[in-house]
Amino acid sequence: MDIAYLAKPKNLNGRLVARGASGLPFVLYSGLEVALVPPQLDAPRRVTVAEVQEVADNEALVLFDEVADLSTAEVLAGCRCLVRAADVDLTALEEAEGLPDWEGWRVEDARAGLVGDVAAVDDRAMQPLLVVRRPDGSEALVPLVDEFVEAVDEDARLIRLTCPDGLLDL
Repeated sequence: MDIAYLAKPKNLNGRLVARGASGLPFVLYSGLEVALVPPQLDAPRRVTVAEVQEVADNEALVLFDEVADLSTAEVLAGCRCLVRAADVDLTALEEAEGLPDWEGWRVEDARAGLVGDVAAVDDRAMQPLLVVRRPDGSEALVPLVDEFVEAVDEDARLIRLTCPDGLLDL
């Protein structure tokens, strides 16, 4: 299961800021074995969580046994954390709140402008998808990942994205 994203290194001893995957609570814990993807040439591909310090609801400082310095942490920033499904606390996943009801919200992209309105949210555990109905009636599927979401304006019922080139053309 894809359960977290390593956002950035935090200090000289190799700690990283980790964020829970979209739609999941933060479930990294000490002793958990993690595979890091995409694999990096100059860094470990499998690590064991040594310590977790919660910073916010879905964010924590994480130290791995195999990461002892800033240079290794810098190489791993941007990796996703995969774990065996059997190692995840399913009760935490079951108790997690689902995604907000975004049906009818407007979706804009930084480059493409107005994409359309959310017709549905396909709430998959691995990667939720926004089903966006375009003005011409066609639909676009947009992965709901932190890297694409720039802002969520609840008052305006607007989701602002920055999608990779070509994603909205699929």
